[in-house]
Amino acid sequence: MKNCAICWLFSPFSSGMRSILILVSLCYTVTLMADDTVILAPGTPWARHTIDKTSRGADGVKLGDWNKDGLPDIVTGWEEGGVVRVYVNPGPAKAREAWQQVTVGEVKNVEEAIFTDLDGDGKLEVVSGTEGKTCTLYWHRQVEGAWSTQAVPVATNTQMWMQVAALDLDGQHGPDLLVASKNKGAAVSWLQAPQKADDLKAWSLHKLRDAGWVMSLTPQDMDGDGDADAVFSDRKGERTGVFWLENPGAAANREHAAWKEHAIGGLGKQVMFADLGDVNGDGRVDVAVAVKPVEIVICLRKADGGWEEHGVKLEGANLGDAKAVKIADVNGDKLPDLLFTCENAKGQLEGIVWLEQQRDGPWKQHTLGGPEGLKYDLMQTLDLDGDGDLDVITCEERDQMGVFWYENPGR
Repeated sequence: MKNCAICWLFSPFSSGMRSILILVSLCYTVTLMADDTVILAPGTPWARHTIDKTSRGADGVKLGDWNKDGLPDIVTGWEEGGVVRVYVNPGPAKAREAWQQVTVGEVKNVEEAIFTDLDGDGKLEVVSGTEGKTCTLYWHRQVEGAWSTQAVPVATNTQMWMQVAALDLDGQHGPDLLVASKNKGAAVSWLQAPQKADDLKAWSLHKLRDAGWVMSLTPQDMDGDGDADAVFSDRKGERTGVFWLENPGAAANREHAAWKEHAIGGLGKQVMFADLGDVNGDGRVDVAVAVKPVEIVICLRKADGGWEEHGVKLEGANLGDAKAVKIADVNGDKLPDLLFTCENAKGQLEGIVWLEQQRDGPWKQHTLGGPEGLKYDLMQTLDLDGDGDLDVITCEERDQMGVFWYENPGR
């Protein structure tokens, strides 16, 4: 990425008896992203630290301060193992050891798990989504000191629930739930909370858009009106790509109004996990999405609200198939880089790498995890060891590496 200072000097002259010189100096900064090519760069795998590998099929990592100690904790659903677990962040001194774990529920075919406080008691609970033959949303919470798992009736045996996000959409009764699913009957929808969250039969489901297989669902204010819209990536069906749905506002949502759809990019492609962030340093929120087979599509937000699409094709000879991308400044040079995970990383193929953004020239592709692991998932970035750089938290669900983090070696 390159910053260029450009100054324009305008000197209009007035006519008549007296000439007046007016000098107007307008200065602005133009921000450019690195070009769309990728070259291989030398590097060695990062140290990997296991958080938990005692179950099977770890599927995703989401964050939240579960115990209110100021440190982000992790929640993960284990798809084949049939458990939902919280991992308590021990702090930098003990981060390299196995973390304390709490099993908050036991449900089959877990695909998604998030932290939220639905009942407003100040304590985080967990909502999980399941697929396969289960197809149910569950609420995991403590009742009289013991963990309880309850199904949401309107979302029981209905859809393959892939993504969940909690936020207040109607201005009443606390958090509602944005949800998305895959395959038969798939949709992006929202679950409206009743006056009392534990009145589970009173939750109602409102479809926003038909879908094929939603991979990402992120609340983000895309139009600057103060409420969160829904950004999502849909990999299957008639309308694949990355889109955002415009939140009409709390009052309209109470009347179950429609949300207007806007296309972002990657249209017609098999898009996977997406991430939001400022890739080119212009202060606007961009979107990056992993695309099959081994590509990242970067959608830069323009000043007029439109999008400029760039396709970055990785050096794929030693990689699996695209799974997820994460925008993060990996090497601390103030330039956003890209982390990339894969599935089908068989044999000596790598399952996770990172792309270094340069001020000029191509992206530099660095090894990160080496050939270990077959099917990786989405990533989170945190400074877990307190050394000032971002480490990478992820999971692997086929070679049973479990939930773990990679220690950033620094510059």
